[in-house]
Amino acid sequence: MPNKLIVIGGGAAGFFCAVNAARMNPNLEVIVVEKSNKLLAKVKVSGGGRCNTTNACFEIPELVKKYPRGQHFLKKAFHYFNTTDTIQWFAERNVALITEADGRMFPATNDSQTIINCLLNEADKYGVKVLLQTEIKTIEKKAELFILTTSNYRKLEAEFLCIANGGYPKAAMFDWLLALGHTIENPVPSLFTFNMPGNKIIALMGLSVPMATVKIMGTKLVEQGPILITHWGMSGPAILKLSAWGARTLADASYKFTIMVNWLSDYTEQGLRASWHNLRNELAAQKMANKNPFGMPNRLWNYLLVLSEIKEETRWADLPSKEQNKLIKNLTAGEFIVDGKTTFKEEFVTCGGIKLSEIDPNSMQSKKIEQLYFAGEIMDIDGVTGGFNFQNAWTSGWIAANAISKS
Repeated sequence: MPNKLIVIGGGAAGFFCAVNAARMNPNLEVIVVEKSNKLLAKVKVSGGGRCNTTNACFEIPELVKKYPRGQHFLKKAFHYFNTTDTIQWFAERNVALITEADGRMFPATNDSQTIINCLLNEADKYGVKVLLQTEIKTIEKKAELFILTTSNYRKLEAEFLCIANGGYPKAAMFDWLLALGHTIENPVPSLFTFNMPGNKIIALMGLSVPMATVKIMGTKLVEQGPILITHWGMSGPAILKLSAWGARTLADASYKFTIMVNWLSDYTEQGLRASWHNLRNELAAQKMANKNPFGMPNRLWNYLLVLSEIKEETRWADLPSKEQNKLIKNLTAGEFIVDGKTTFKEEFVTCGGIKLSEIDPNSMQSKKIEQLYFAGEIMDIDGVTGGFNFQNAWTSGWIAANAISKS
C-alpha cells in the first residue's frame, strides 16, 4: 500500500506542498482538503489580481529582515528553498516572473491566473486529489495513522498530515488544533491601514506621496516609504510596514494611537529650520499658495498651509514667525490621531499561530508529533507587504514536501 498525505488547506502553502510531494514521491497518494469551494483564493486576489509571487531580495540576511515574526526560523529554512528557487521553480514550468522597480515580482502575464493554472497543472500531472467544501473538525493520531473527521462526519486517514490552512484572526479558531498538543501564539491582525475619522486630510483621498517618514509616537516604530491618503485615513507601503512591525503593540493599544509624519524625508525639523531663511529669500515676492518648493503634491501643500493658518495671499517674505513654526512642524513632524484600522484589501494577514519552537525549520515537522507538518501562515510567521508572505508559503510548502517524500 502506498503511503498517503493529506494536506489541510488549498492555498499557496498547502498546494505547493501537495504538488511537490506528489512529484518527488510517485508512490505517495496526496489529497488536498479545502473547506471553501475555491482553491488558491489569496493567490487570485493578490497584487490587484496580478499575484505578487515573491520579491527580488536574494540575500538571506536581508530577506529575513522582511519578517516581523519568524526571522530566526526562516534564516534556516531559506537555505533549503528561497527566492532564487521560487523563480527557478516557476521558470521550469514556463512561468516567467518580472521584477518591478520596488523589487516586487509578478508573472510576466500580469495575471494571477497564470500562477494558479501552473499549480493546477502540476496537481493534474502528478495525480493530486482535491476535496472542496470539506472542513476538518477533529484530528486524532492512532499508531501510525492520522484520523480526520470532517464536518459531515466523514472519516479520512493518512500516514502523513500537513496543516496549511492559513492564519486565523481569533484564538478560538485554533481550538481544533490544540488537541495535538501545540501552543498557539495569540493571533492579531498584521498588514492593515490606519483610520483617521474626522480628520480633514481624508478630503485628499487618492493622493500619494512617494517618500515620507512615519513614526508611531511613544514607540521605536518608524518606517519610510510611499503614503497613500484614502477616504478613511492613510495607507501605502510605509503604513502597511508599520502595521506589520507594530501588530502586537497596536492591538494592545486597541488601535488608538498617534503617528508623526514627516512629508519631507530629505529634511529633519531642525534641518528645515536651518534652510528656511534661504527659501524665504529666494521666493520672497511669491505667494506661498502658488509656490511649493518641495515637489510635494500641491493639494497636500495647500492643506498644510491651511492647517498652519497661513492665508492664501501670504507671500514668502511676509510669513509671520508663528505660522512659519507651525508650517515647519506640519511639514516634518505633523501629528495625526489614529482610531481604528481597515484590512488591507483582501490580503488579510495575521501574526500569531503555531509556536515556532515546536516546529523543525529543516523539515517543517512538528517536534511533538511525528509525521505532522506545518506550512505557511498557520505558523507564527508573517512578512511585510511585497511578496514576502507568499515566499514563506513556497518555502515552507517545499520543505515539508521534501521531508515527507523522503520519509
